[in-house]
Amino acid sequence: MNKLYLGKFFLFFSLAIFFTSCVSRKDVTYFQAVSVEKDSEQLEIVNKYVANVQPGDILQIIVSSLSPEASAMFNPYTQAQVSMIQNSQTNNLPPANGYLVDPDGNITLPLVGKLQLKGLSTPAATELITAKLDKYLQQPTVSLRILNYKVSVLGEVNRPSVYTIPNEQITLPEALSLAGDLTIYGMRNNIMVIRESNGKREFNRIDLTRRDLFSSPYYYLHANDVVYVEPTKGKVTSSDRTIQLAPIVISALSLLTVLVTTLAK
Repeated sequence: MNKLYLGKFFLFFSLAIFFTSCVSRKDVTYFQAVSVEKDSEQLEIVNKYVANVQPGDILQIIVSSLSPEASAMFNPYTQAQVSMIQNSQTNNLPPANGYLVDPDGNITLPLVGKLQLKGLSTPAATELITAKLDKYLQQPTVSLRILNYKVSVLGEVNRPSVYTIPNEQITLPEALSLAGDLTIYGMRNNIMVIRESNGKREFNRIDLTRRDLFSSPYYYLHANDVVYVEPTKGKVTSSDRTIQLAPIVISALSLLTVLVTTLAK
């Protein structure tokens, strides 16, 4: 009876460990269609994001005109910026070396004075600055970029970090790709995106396994968004002391079973 009891217990314990560690294919496959018939389909591109200038942004503004000498006074940060970027490391925050947008949404340009840029898209801000410089320079052209456009990715990813985005546009899948994708323990159907908008902080959940992700307002990430990947129950379970000791317990039970079988003969 002891031999039979120990054998059943050992089998039950092993099966429990096995099924606890199993993961369904549907839980890890990205962008699944609603049905097999809709696996090949075309979706309209919606909610395309254009970055707007906000307080706290650091703007790289490069001015040129028919007179390089006259343009130089509007480019106090350019040379220092190029030098510091060349010495910076990948994925580090960019050097804070540019026109800082103050809490009221203004920047201060030489000769021009204060300019209200808050809420303007980068193309609109570029047009405004160009128009203001027209009376000081001959045929001015302006290049404007947000230097500290960044997103944060943390949790169950391979390379959690703060990532700077040079082209001011990034999607959720792209951000996760930068972070080395989710680990096997990442919960793919419950990604949290944290966003600050209109003085409020929003918490939203995204399911990477569903194809309707592409029509979500959180498909395109905004500046300063935070992406958090929660661990699955399997990760939490694997951290439990009982599970960590399971191989030792199984080995001990196996040895005990052999000893009982040997003595019973």
